[in-house]
Amino acid sequence: MSDTMQSLDQLSALKPAAPEASKYVKKVDKFGRAYATGKRKDAVARVWIKPGAGKVIVNAREVEVYFARPVLRMMIQQPLVAAARTGQYDVICTVTGGGLSGQAGAVRHGLSKALTYFEPDLRGILKKGGFLTRDSRVVERKKYGRAKARKSFQFSKR
Repeated sequence: MSDTMQSLDQLSALKPAAPEASKYVKKVDKFGRAYATGKRKDAVARVWIKPGAGKVIVNAREVEVYFARPVLRMMIQQPLVAAARTGQYDVICTVTGGGLSGQAGAVRHGLSKALTYFEPDLRGILKKGGFLTRDSRVVERKKYGRAKARKSFQFSKR
């Protein structure tokens, strides 16, 4: 029993080594691009980013053509602005399903994830901004005996 501690001082000297913080690694393909999938409502966006001049292509069209409303374009740029990477990456994405608002949200989500794969150090900034969280709100289903999800048919006493 020579392993037994004689005092609390000896016990405090036996501090376990602090576990290594989990380090995220850079994930890029053979072309030097990072890929991620973003989702919002019924929309799904497949997003590739690579270092470049800051061009954004959505479904083989310029972002100004595809997303005509400035609010949607601003929404897509939010992760790049938060990470101070505006104009440093070319973004190519394909979007299917949903409407324009859901598609813009899906592109934003996918772009944020792709940025963390390309530069793992940006994860803290993007997570704090809420860009890595998948917005799980979807349209509520219609119930039987109802006009819509919650709306009732008009009531008539006679």
